[in-house]
Amino acid sequence: MSRFWSAVVHGLTPYVPGEQPKLDNLVKLNTNEHPYGPSPKALEAIRAATGDSLRLYPDPNADALKAALAQRHGLQPQQIFVGNGSDEVLAHAFMALLKQDRPLRFPDISYSFYPVYCGLYDIPHRTIPLAEDFSIRVEDYLPQDGEQPGAIIFPNPNAPTGRLLPLEAVERIVAGNPDAVVLVDEAYVDFGGESAIGLIDKYPNLLVVHTFSKSRSLAGLRVGFAAGHADLIEALERVKNSFNSYPLDRLAIAGAVASVEDEAFFQASCRKVIATREKLIADMRALGFEVLPSAANFIFARHPQRDGAELTAELRKRAIIVRHFKAARIDQFMRITIGTDEQCGILVEALTDILTA
Repeated sequence: MSRFWSAVVHGLTPYVPGEQPKLDNLVKLNTNEHPYGPSPKALEAIRAATGDSLRLYPDPNADALKAALAQRHGLQPQQIFVGNGSDEVLAHAFMALLKQDRPLRFPDISYSFYPVYCGLYDIPHRTIPLAEDFSIRVEDYLPQDGEQPGAIIFPNPNAPTGRLLPLEAVERIVAGNPDAVVLVDEAYVDFGGESAIGLIDKYPNLLVVHTFSKSRSLAGLRVGFAAGHADLIEALERVKNSFNSYPLDRLAIAGAVASVEDEAFFQASCRKVIATREKLIADMRALGFEVLPSAANFIFARHPQRDGAELTAELRKRAIIVRHFKAARIDQFMRITIGTDEQCGILVEALTDILTA
């Protein structure tokens, strides 16, 4: 601490990102990165954008990327907002749309950046407990006894649980709160869910956020976007242009556009991860683990006879990194990113050894 810190900084509890250890022969299954590389066309576009033009500022509006995303999702460019990773998009949304007089609602077990943004922007909020099976209950997000939420945000699939809320359930929440913005954070939806982007023209209060870090394997590029009614997008643009007019550099725009245009690679890449996930779930259950249903590129698992923190530590001794959360209700779970078939095989072999030792 320092006497020079502002009162805001003194009061913050910052988000803790997943560990990025520098170990040899590491099986890294802790930060939900894609196990396979991005589209070769994206890499080619990034290389082509590396030249004398880097002396110039990028397009502040990233119009080429907005146009590509709008075409893919059947929207208009003015319904798309882009930013430096979905975390920045979310940060702007918290300030522009989710900061209301009435409390913001989100799940008690969810993306841990949400309460950090609430602290940063002084946003009143209320966490809603998940059901016993760690699912989101639609009824908990509908107005009750005249009490209206200021706004609503939840990931779908949820993180770190991986559980998916069906699209019809998402629509019930959006339709049931016509006077509140409902933000659906779809960082992992491409691994088994149906996006709510198709509902945008029907509901002016819906904002859907995506990232290029997961299903498009471009975590190192830092690209995210939001889709919604033009009025919601304008609010995000106003905040962005009061903070950083150039959030995406030339390389990021070029690579992201090429990634969006390579649909065949994208779909094939997602199918590979899904297939590996289903095999890993079967293997983990065969070892006695309880594994929650997952529509993400990770699983959430616990063993009835072994402590989650101890299992995580034992795996680390074998240079296998998974993520363990100390929060109430989930402190026995490990969140395990879906790696390659080889990496998941190494994990299962290590867990077999640990459990039989």
